[in-house]
Amino acid sequence: MTEATAVSETTAAPETADAAIRLRGATMAFGDRVLWRDLDLDVRPGEFIAVLGPNGSGKTSLLRALLGTRELSAGSALIAGRRAGVGNPGIGYIPQQKTIDAGVQLRGVDLVGLGVDGHRWGLGWRGRRSRAEKVERAIAAVGAESFAHASLETLSGGEQQRLRVAQALVGDPSVLLCDEPLLSLDMANQRLVAELVDRRRREHDTAVLFVTHEINPILPLVDRVLYLVDGGFRIGTPDEVMTSRTLSELYGTEVEVLRVRGRLVVVGTGDDMDALGGTA
Repeated sequence: MTEATAVSETTAAPETADAAIRLRGATMAFGDRVLWRDLDLDVRPGEFIAVLGPNGSGKTSLLRALLGTRELSAGSALIAGRRAGVGNPGIGYIPQQKTIDAGVQLRGVDLVGLGVDGHRWGLGWRGRRSRAEKVERAIAAVGAESFAHASLETLSGGEQQRLRVAQALVGDPSVLLCDEPLLSLDMANQRLVAELVDRRRREHDTAVLFVTHEINPILPLVDRVLYLVDGGFRIGTPDEVMTSRTLSELYGTEVEVLRVRGRLVVVGTGDDMDALGGTA
C-alpha cells in the first residue's frame, strides 16, 4: 500500500475555528518514501488523540513537524495559535522515559526548571522568584514533591517520567505532545503517567496528541485514534478505527482485532505486525 487512505466523512473531525492543532494537506516524505499524505486533522481543546502505527510509520515525525524541528513536505500545520515552529510557548512536550547517565548532577527540580528557561540566559531576581513558583506548582501538580530535590540518577523510571510531565506542564501549555511517554514503564507507572496527562486536559482543556505503540493503558481516556501505516491513515473513535476490517484495509493483509478482558489484541502477519508487538 503506497497511496494515502482517504478519511471518510463519518470519522473526519469537523473544522473548528478554535482548533488547538490543525493540519491541512499535511504530507511527510523522505525521497520517494511517503510516510503519510494529505492528512487533514483538527484537534479540539481538551481532546485526547492517540497516534498509533508500526515502527517507521511517521508517528514521531508528526510530532517533530508540530514542534517545528522537521518541515512538512507539503501542506500546513497550525498549533497553539501559531504556525508550527520552534519555540512555541503554547506547547508542552513529554518524551519517552530515558536512562540517566551515571554522574549527571541534575536534580528533579532542575529538570522541571528547564521547561521555564532552558533556552534563555540571565534571569533577574524577579524572574528567579517567578520561575521558582512555576516550578513548585508544576511539581505539586504531578505529586512529585517528595523526590523533586533528589538527583535524577537515583530516581526510578516512573519518578523521572513524572518529573518530565511536570517539565511539560510548567509553561501552562494549551497543547501536550507526548512521544511514547509510557515506554519502558511498568503497568502501575504507565497508568499513573496516563492519568496525569488526562487530568491536565480535563482540568485545563489542554489538547493531547499521544504517540504510543500500546493503546490499552490509555484506551479509557482516548477520544479519537489517528492510525498511520504504509502511507495511509484512518481517523476516528477507537471503535471505528480499531476493527479487523479497518486495520486489514490499512495493512493490505488480514488482521484480526480481538477484545480480551477489556484489552485490544491485534493479530496479523508480516513485519509491520511484529513491530506492533501483537497489540495496539
